Amino acid sequence: MNSLQQTTADLDRLEKRLHEITDRIRRLEEENRSLHARQESLVAERASLVQRNEEARSRVEAMIERLKALENAG
Repeated sequence: MNSLQQTTADLDRLEKRLHEITDRIRRLEEENRSLHARQESLVAERASLVQRNEEARSRVEAMIERLKALENAG
């Protein structure tokens, strides 16, 4: 193989490798966007659950207070 053929073969391999790398970068960027969206969704879901938990706690505390008031009244 002469020098020109070797250079052409090297450039072909380099071009193939660059395509592989750019494809991998594209896939990783898509995965990263997907993971960020999932994280935002989970953060929002957690906030909702925390709020619901606080509301439930308030209702339970109010029931306990009403029961204590009934007990003291009786």
